[in-house]
Amino acid sequence: MSKITNKRNNLILPSVIFLFLIAWMILRYGETWLRHLLLYLSNAVWARSLVSSLPIANRVARRFVAGETIADAIQASKTLNDAGMRVTLDFLGESVNNREEALNAGNEILRLLDHIDQNKLDANVSVKLSQIGLKIDKNLTVEIMQSLLERAASYGNMIRMDMEESALVDTTLEIYRDLRYKHGFENVGVVMQAYLFRSEQDVRELINEGAWVRLCKGAYMEPPEVAFPEKNDTDANFVQLTQMLLAANARENGVYLGVATHDEQMINATIDFVHKERINSDEFEFQMLYGVRRDLQDLLVKQGYQVRVYVPYGTAWYPYFVRRLAERPANLWFFISNFIRR
Repeated sequence: MSKITNKRNNLILPSVIFLFLIAWMILRYGETWLRHLLLYLSNAVWARSLVSSLPIANRVARRFVAGETIADAIQASKTLNDAGMRVTLDFLGESVNNREEALNAGNEILRLLDHIDQNKLDANVSVKLSQIGLKIDKNLTVEIMQSLLERAASYGNMIRMDMEESALVDTTLEIYRDLRYKHGFENVGVVMQAYLFRSEQDVRELINEGAWVRLCKGAYMEPPEVAFPEKNDTDANFVQLTQMLLAANARENGVYLGVATHDEQMINATIDFVHKERINSDEFEFQMLYGVRRDLQDLLVKQGYQVRVYVPYGTAWYPYFVRRLAERPANLWFFISNFIRR
């Protein structure tokens, strides 16, 4: 038996103990504490170094990440398009530390847009503004976004700006409006997070502007002063914001909504509202993450709904991966069970 196998076997018992400990803690304290722990770990440098060094972690993360290269992302997108699904591509990365890193990220996304067009994919792109310099130079971020939107427009494509932690919401919306109204880019969209108290007012404003919006629950650690601490409150707000963004006045203004959730209750609430209001399936879309609830993605396509899959790629997978674990405990069980089996 090899040393590697021996080492893995030696880790099985601790892994099983850890799994039962997590299960007990959830039963005792609920899922909220686990989410907070994982969100802390997503930003912890020591945890990133530890987990990133484990080959098994890289392998399991591939369930949620298409690969490290544009070629990997394009192949995954082709497969999804063939299955009747649209795609949003995301070059992983955030919170760059210098201008060179921001420019390199921008150049990678330009190449990504080129490849999307060359391969005739039904795909657009999402961008985190902190990946292209928001935390070091707002003007640099605007310049890079302009170049990305110009390239996308030349291909008849669009770019949506991901929303990050609450401290960046105002600046992100300022840049969105600057690009759309001052610079005239009609191919830019933005994301709203249902767990933030402020999102209802932000959504009202975006409805008046006829925005292209993705609505998600939110995946960052936020203080109780700015975000709902309990899942039930976030869920209720998600349903309310979904109905606002799908209402007749929103659609008349040109709002197009991506309902980004894997929660069947949220999906069913959306479907009930759509049926009640007689909204056509081409007036909105469901959005889901690569590797999460593939069964549900296929089912919605079969039922005639538009589904877009968010496909990330790149080497900076750790923060993204851990946030996916935080969003859905079943993902954590998947990770640990694969660790034990290998």
